[in-house]
Formats: sequence, structure tokens, C-alpha cells
Amino acid sequence: MTKHAVFWRATALALMVAGSIAVPVRAQDISEEHLAAAREAIASINATNRYDNILPGLAERLKAQFIQASPNFQEQISAVVDEQALALAPRRADLEREAATIYAKAFTMEELKAISAFYATEAGKKLLSNGPLVARELGRAAEIWANGISRDLTNQSSEKLRGTIDAAPVEAPAPEVEQPAEAQPQQ
Repeated sequence: MTKHAVFWRATALALMVAGSIAVPVRAQDISEEHLAAAREAIASINATNRYDNILPGLAERLKAQFIQASPNFQEQISAVVDEQALALAPRRADLEREAATIYAKAFTMEELKAISAFYATEAGKKLLSNGPLVARELGRAAEIWANGISRDLTNQSSEKLRGTIDAAPVEAPAPEVEQPAEAQPQQ
């Protein structure tokens, strides 16, 4: 049994080492110029802005958790958690690097430059600012449209089938009548 455990641990370690070597090699395939274009595109479309509240949100939840456990130390808890959160803030750059790599793998450098150029225009800026509102309104319109289509499909199909179904009525099956169980002879 211990031989198997050692084997599986060694296999897991080998996979981890291979994975850690493979990731930087793939990242090296992307030029710095390509990554710069990806960073510019990410900035122009605010691709990572929605993640800005992760660290502050985690800090607030952690403070609440610690304060609930030790309410007499609220000030100290808040000060320490805020200090630690600020110390971790520079790690936000790790997310930006990862996002740039992901975008660089998905888009060519020319495409990234075109994305950046478009979102630098007034139309691109307006799309960014009005896009969420437009998407919500479009969702509502699609829901209303789907309800109308569903209603019309049901009504029109019912109307067409009414003539067919009424012309050849299907007889309902006769209800099954339970037969009384045969009397068992008593002994």
C-alpha cells in the first residue's frame, strides 16, 4: 500500500513540475509587444475593472468574521485587516498580467490594436458606458417577444389542430374496473 502512495505522490509532483514549466514556456511564446497591445486593449474595454472590488470585499467579510468572534477588538481588527489588504493590493498586477496573456492568446496583435482604437473613439466609449443598459433593455424586449411568440404559437397551433382533433375524436379509454379478488377458502 505504501508503494502505491509513494508512486501517486511522485506522479502528482511530476505533473506539478511539468505544469509549472509548461506555463512559462507558453507565456514566452507571446512577445512583449503583443502583451503590450493586450494590456492596452484590456484598459480600453475596462476588462478587469469588475474585479476591483474583490480585495476590499474580502477584507470587509474578514473584518466582520473577526469582529463577530471578538467584538471588543473591533478597532484593532479593522486596522490590521486594512493594513494587510493594502499590503496585498500590488498583487492586482498579477491579474492584469494574466488577463493580458489570455487576451494575447485569443487575439492577434493587429486585432488588439483595432479593439483599442475602436474603444478610444466616441462610439466605443459610448458602447462601454451604455452597453449594460442596452443589454438589459434588449433582455426585456427579448422576454416580451418570447412571451408573444409563445402565445401566438399556442393559439395558432390550437386553432389548426382543433379542426383535426374535433373531426376525429379520440375515444377515451374505458375506466378499468377492479375485479373482486377471488375469495380464498377459509381453513
